[in-house]
Amino acid sequence: MVAFAGRKYAARSIPVMVSDNTHTITKYTLVLEFQHGTLQNLFWRSFGCDSCSGDSSICLKNQDCAVANSKCKSNGGSVDCSLAIQLTFSGTDKNLEALNSWFELKNFRKHSLYKLYSDVMDSLPDLPK
Repeated sequence: MVAFAGRKYAARSIPVMVSDNTHTITKYTLVLEFQHGTLQNLFWRSFGCDSCSGDSSICLKNQDCAVANSKCKSNGGSVDCSLAIQLTFSGTDKNLEALNSWFELKNFRKHSLYKLYSDVMDSLPDLPK
């Protein structure tokens, strides 16, 4: 759960699962929803399992990519299971200009270079990570 409290307004997200006994979800998107520049809501956005890739990712409940805990580096595996949160915005700013970065994030995640970077770093064991 994430929360914010301002002078007049407060917002909080619902809790989400990051890890259980068998799986770890490593990527989340948090959307900050504004109305006239005032934060109204915080919510977690799921883009389905289109961005799940490789042998290490599986799809949980048709909405989140996850890694088996046994494959995480912290458990002796080869996958970095660090949590990544992408922050996006929706709604309008104080000038009523649209904030819609969450809309473009699905394409960003689909074409991300994270997997390529991770594979390169894993292939160079002598470099500090």
